[in-house]
Amino acid sequence: MNMKNFIMNPLLLLGILIVFSACSSDDPLPENEEELITDVTLIFTEVDGNGNPIGTPVEFTASDSEGLELGSSPTIETVSLTVGKRYLLEIELFNSVENEDITEEIQEEADEHQFYFLGTAFASSSIGSPVLTYTYDDEDDDGNPIGLRGFVQVSSAPAFNNAQFRLVLRHDLNKNFSGANNPNWENFVQAGGETDLDITFPLVLNP
Repeated sequence: MNMKNFIMNPLLLLGILIVFSACSSDDPLPENEEELITDVTLIFTEVDGNGNPIGTPVEFTASDSEGLELGSSPTIETVSLTVGKRYLLEIELFNSVENEDITEEIQEEADEHQFYFLGTAFASSSIGSPVLTYTYDDEDDDGNPIGLRGFVQVSSAPAFNNAQFRLVLRHDLNKNFSGANNPNWENFVQAGGETDLDITFPLVLNP
């Protein structure tokens, strides 16, 4: 074997590794992953006709230590509201795995996030109007809705007293897409983006 070639081979290999490493550093960064959310809290406070709080806040939570989109058996409380009442609804989200306040993150990236309020609670049925009506009360810098804060009106004559309160959080959607500003928009996927949260609370209406 030629001794010169034997010496050069390791050097050649080292050069190849350096070039490969340099090229790898120019690779694009991976896209942001979906938010990990382990806890969701719905805070309802009764308000008067002007939106001023007149009641004591009540909270209903959903949680899963693995993440509400990943876990197999989340704990979900039943939302209990009173017929004919109007409520301020505030939503708080938390990631207990990383000890992160997801609510704060959504506020900081408000132009990239939006909640939708779906399920039988917000849909008309063959026997009557929706039992709940939602109105956004927050917006991003472009004037588009977010959904961390809004008002919920309970029907004064609901067609039924049990329903499903489905909450969806979308990330990186096109908020200017036609229909995207409707809080009860069933076709939210048409505006693009990804789902960070899709969870359903049972709802009971009290007389």
